[in-house]
Amino acid sequence: MARTEYRPATGRAEVRIVAASLEAARAVAEVLRHFFGATEQRSYPAPEGGTRLHLTVDTDAVAGPERPWLSTSRPLRGVGTGAHADEV
Repeated sequence: MARTEYRPATGRAEVRIVAASLEAARAVAEVLRHFFGATEQRSYPAPEGGTRLHLTVDTDAVAGPERPWLSTSRPLRGVGTGAHADEV
């Protein structure tokens, strides 16, 4: 079975964080949100243990005044949720 390569829309970047704990993954996601608009994070168990966290960042909305978490975690238009076809 051939793997289909997923490419995010222009101005978007898909970020996958794998950490030993959900708290560590969330801390990294929070740093990204400080600089970019982002979707709400989605977390999954990592196959080898720990946590895998997914979010989509808006690379067109870069570093500006500090934004509250709620405004930076709203869904981006045209962005789906869940794992991509090439992920288990």
